[in-house]
Amino acid sequence: MSCARPNPTAAPATATLRQCLAGRDRNTMLANKECQAALEVLQESPLYDCRCKRGMKKELQCLQIYWSIHLGLTEGEEFYEASPYEPVTARLSDIFRLASIFSGTGADPAVSTKSNHCLDAAKACNLNDNCKKLRSSYISICNREISPTERCNRRKCHKALRQFFDRVPSEYTYRMLFCSCQDQACAERRRQTILPSCSYEDKEKPNCLDLRSLCRTDHLCRSRLADFHANCRASYQTLTSCPTDNYQACLGSYAGMIGFDITPNYVDSSPTGIVVSPWCSCRGSGNMEEECEKFLKDFTENPCLRNAIQAFGNGTDVNLSPKSPPFQATQAPRVDKTPSLPDDLSDSTSLGTSVISTCTSVQDQGLKANNSKELSMCFTELTTNIIPGSKRVIKPNSGPRRTRPSAALTAASFLMLKLAL
Repeated sequence: MSCARPNPTAAPATATLRQCLAGRDRNTMLANKECQAALEVLQESPLYDCRCKRGMKKELQCLQIYWSIHLGLTEGEEFYEASPYEPVTARLSDIFRLASIFSGTGADPAVSTKSNHCLDAAKACNLNDNCKKLRSSYISICNREISPTERCNRRKCHKALRQFFDRVPSEYTYRMLFCSCQDQACAERRRQTILPSCSYEDKEKPNCLDLRSLCRTDHLCRSRLADFHANCRASYQTLTSCPTDNYQACLGSYAGMIGFDITPNYVDSSPTGIVVSPWCSCRGSGNMEEECEKFLKDFTENPCLRNAIQAFGNGTDVNLSPKSPPFQATQAPRVDKTPSLPDDLSDSTSLGTSVISTCTSVQDQGLKANNSKELSMCFTELTTNIIPGSKRVIKPNSGPRRTRPSAALTAASFLMLKLAL
């Protein structure tokens, strides 16, 4: 259910808990009996499992309720936080088919390599009224210089970017953001999509953990970052390195962070290597350097995100293939009966046919049956079979302990040898 849906039973507890969390840490909050009682009420209410939908009308209100509940339950700051958004079940198959037209997949390779797919994406946006309007708006705002020392109003630029990526269908925004490139001019246009001089770059790079802490003070930014980690965190248990092999979820989460302090972008104009990162570094991390590097590598060295961007640009979608069937024990191949066998012979009589074919070969070769060597050969090949009614296999080279054949088998063997004379 949505966290923004009216819930008269839990509303008083929600309001109380929001007040309890304002300016207090968790331990201080729980020391207050009224705050603790409100938290217990919410844990037992349907709101405990509520989620929000990105771009919904009351998104901020929904997220405020979600974090009021879950921050009260969290002991300390977690590295990866659960996403407050509903899971993405849609796939990119339709968008990928459209993207393949622009990326040249299946077209003449000579034409495909010469085409600037990012320029084609911008032209496609201009043919859609909504896309053209919101794109023109953020370009105008992000390029507007405030003063000689202030190149733009970053806050307004971020807001305009958020409106573009939240309100324009992804079949347009993804083409501009994840277009495939064969040359540096195309890759630079892709990097310039979000007007990085205003929305991304700054005079100095802050520490990544400081940037993350700043992001987590804002409910929207915190939610988008948590959603990115939930959908793009590298997984080595899946085919694509993405959770549930869902490229749509990862690309949507990445685009959802644009327009916040944590905004990511391409680090250079390389057409071959895809590396994205927030505008931050791990300098000055002290004893938190390992955690900082881990956070940064979720962007710069993330196989899930890289595969998703490349797959979109190539117009391919491995998600369309059916999931592997559950593991089943391998069954031994069925051995058909030899056509020459009589119909009334069952599998249990196969030993007899082996005895006949092995021992009658003595007659075919004209060997003397009373020769001990030939007799031994006949017995040896006979005893390599499984005795009917037993699971033991009698091995010929088992030395003095070799099991002697049964009386019935011995009699049958001498009978066959006698007939061979």
